[in-house]
Amino acid sequence: MIIKNEIPLLEFDTDRTAVLMPTHEHLDLPLPEKAVFAFLGEHIDDYARAHRAVVLGTFESTTKNYPIYAVKHHGETVCLCQAPVGAAPAAQLMDWLIGYGVRKIITGGCCGALADFEENQFLIPYRALRDEGTSYHYMKPSRFVDIHPAARAAIAGTLTAHGLDYREIITWSTDGFYRETREKVLYRRAEGCEAVEMECSALAACAALRDAVWGCLLFTADTLADIENYDERSWGEDSFAVTLELCLDAVLKL
Repeated sequence: MIIKNEIPLLEFDTDRTAVLMPTHEHLDLPLPEKAVFAFLGEHIDDYARAHRAVVLGTFESTTKNYPIYAVKHHGETVCLCQAPVGAAPAAQLMDWLIGYGVRKIITGGCCGALADFEENQFLIPYRALRDEGTSYHYMKPSRFVDIHPAARAAIAGTLTAHGLDYREIITWSTDGFYRETREKVLYRRAEGCEAVEMECSALAACAALRDAVWGCLLFTADTLADIENYDERSWGEDSFAVTLELCLDAVLKL
């Protein structure tokens, strides 16, 4: 049933099926139940090569092909896949992974700091503000979406086991990388947002519709804490490799 609205983005169809489902290709692709689906660029492929991962399949898009790996981590087989930047492509690929058997997912990636965080600070979102378009196709309109508590606990437990500090936060998910205006940044801070990225709310909504468990480990890269002096810093480059290892450890706890 379609819940109609004058603004198309605020409409929602409660039917979980669609004309085109993620498994429309009917591939013979039984994926592992647990997956790390991470915004970590070449570190995903480097890790796969170094650990003799098996390529189970490929997600083909018009601009890039994404290999889907199976890797052994502490004796357990885990699906490993690079996530494309942006809510729409990230949700599309994650929905496809879920369709072929993935049920428990940990995502890792960098974010912009809205609060006074040092670079490479680990953050665990417990809620995301939905300022992107994709989540509204997976979940009824709302201002926020909560992140699955089991996934958050798995990430927190992993960081604690490694003796790493972290903070649980609300994150601002936005499509508008170049539309984070001064007034919007101040507004989001007033709502409690301490970080900004592009995908969390969409991935949380996608996982909720598909009855999958999903959580995210963020680390700070650039900072908008001082809106008069934007600072790219080093884009969190020191945290990419360690975050992948942490995500692999965390997904085993699910």
